[in-house]
Amino acid sequence: MTGTQKQKRTGQYSNGKGKQSGRPQNDNRAGTQKSGTGGQPVNKKMSSITRSLFWSGLWEKVGLYIKADLVLFLAIVFGFVLDREYAKFGNISFRRWFYFTWKGGLEHLTMVLTDHKFEKVYYREVCYYPFLALTALMVTVIFLQFMHLVFSAYSEHRKIRKILKPINDLALKADELNRFSFSDTEKYHRLEEAIGEIDPEHEGTLHLGDSDLAGIEGAMNNLIIRMRDSYKQQARFVNDASHELRTPIAVIKGYANMLERWGREDEKVLDESVTAISHEAEHMNILVEQLLFLARGDAGRTKLSMEEISLNELMQEIYEESLMIDENHIYRFRQIETAIRVWADPTMLKQAIRILVDNAAKYTKEKDEIILSLGYDENRNPYLQVQDTGIGMKEADVMHMFERFYRSDEVRSYNGTGLGLSIAKWIVDKHRGHFRVLSREGLGTRIRVVLDRR
Repeated sequence: MTGTQKQKRTGQYSNGKGKQSGRPQNDNRAGTQKSGTGGQPVNKKMSSITRSLFWSGLWEKVGLYIKADLVLFLAIVFGFVLDREYAKFGNISFRRWFYFTWKGGLEHLTMVLTDHKFEKVYYREVCYYPFLALTALMVTVIFLQFMHLVFSAYSEHRKIRKILKPINDLALKADELNRFSFSDTEKYHRLEEAIGEIDPEHEGTLHLGDSDLAGIEGAMNNLIIRMRDSYKQQARFVNDASHELRTPIAVIKGYANMLERWGREDEKVLDESVTAISHEAEHMNILVEQLLFLARGDAGRTKLSMEEISLNELMQEIYEESLMIDENHIYRFRQIETAIRVWADPTMLKQAIRILVDNAAKYTKEKDEIILSLGYDENRNPYLQVQDTGIGMKEADVMHMFERFYRSDEVRSYNGTGLGLSIAKWIVDKHRGHFRVLSREGLGTRIRVVLDRR
């Protein structure tokens, strides 16, 4: 087989510069039909189900209307009788019964009040004109109900189609796969060999040049892109984590060697080594805990326990804890009278704000102010805010501050893992919130956590 023949048989794996070729797809496929103003294909079985649900709902509504009309009719009749009984006798008694008679035609329709044995007649009244009024009322009600059914039929049909659209799309995909016959060995081998040529590490997409394989081609390309992104993210995470762990391990190893050589004889070296090893071990413990938190979050194993909470109380707790834990800075809390309540996980949200407060304390000089506040922004979304008078950040650093392990040159001399703000961002993202950051070098940083008001 020549190279040209093989290219025609296997399809093409493109590096993104080439164009897909192939004949146009045919929309008039078996098992589907055009429907709606937009010409969207509809599976025939789904169309039948839509009609079935529509008529089922319509008849159910008709049944409800009939029951309501019957209740209305009986209520009016009983109300009329009780009104006449009260007007005649001044009271209503269950010993008096009634019935209607229309001897000689409806124009002689008469209501008769009698005793419970139907022997003694207390009162008679011709009800022809009240009957006409009741008939006119019921006809009007039935006509309005009919008009409502007519005008709501289209919207009900569209609503059913909208609800069933995901199932219809799935059915169309199933039809497409069902129409694709793997007994066609040429297409089977074309797909198999094109997949075999995919390079998992380099950019590129799959182009088969066959309209029958277009659905599979699109699904495969989406899968390839997601796999490559996941691979790059995992590789970057492992590389950064190994780099961050290498430093404390090297420090611990170095001090262990010092202990082995001089620690037994020199008490100063012993104290210095024990202190350094303890410090680095604590740093590693924090780093590992943060890595595990992010790993569980990425894997979807960290669940939030949402409940209605008071942001005023949450910030008050953080403020009081900060005063107790950190005596080296001046903390101020700008409380407001308006109660702000949101739907959130109190433990997680508190952890995110504590990370911001700890960061503010780390980069702010002793005896300088750190201000906590809350309120509503211009869009009436609630926010929590931490503002410091620390070293501030460059604009370029602000753009990357929430990336994992990112630390600017100015803060590398400070203790930290580079994961705290990444954890805070993960928590805020899970609450459908976002950050607003304002920072100036030498002046300080203001970080606002804006939450969804819903």
